[in-house]
Amino acid sequence: MSTHLSWKAKEATVGELAERAGVATSALRFYEREGLIHSRRTSGNQRRYSRDTLRRVAFIRASQRLGMPLSAIRGALSVLPEGRTPNREDWARVSECWREDLDQRIKLMTQLRDHLSDCIGCGCLSLDRCVLANPYDQLGDEGPGARRLAQPSGPDAD
Repeated sequence: MSTHLSWKAKEATVGELAERAGVATSALRFYEREGLIHSRRTSGNQRRYSRDTLRRVAFIRASQRLGMPLSAIRGALSVLPEGRTPNREDWARVSECWREDLDQRIKLMTQLRDHLSDCIGCGCLSLDRCVLANPYDQLGDEGPGARRLAQPSGPDAD
């Protein structure tokens, strides 16, 4: 049986929200335990989510697909106001919090896409170009990893 969320509804049950957001109900309960979303409880102890929770869940899912850790997602969502539906300016603040990190991720992904078929300075010396681009693994003196790819920076760099 479908639990379609009406466009008129101000709140959603866990099943309605899960269906509309395209996630399992267990994911919603997990997000709630992690403090990423919130619900109110009815007198029968059933969860009810405000409609704007759909946007939060979409943000969480998109962020996870980009490899953002839950701690970073939680931090970004903490910028949003409690007690009212976030507006465009609120979401713009979230965007600004991540601008530098997202720019760095885009740079890393672009370099990976564009240079993976060439020597990346990892020390494998297995491609015919490695011997020319990184003779005797000289780039290994600079440190570990793929030295020709942009190196992550910031607190989440591992």
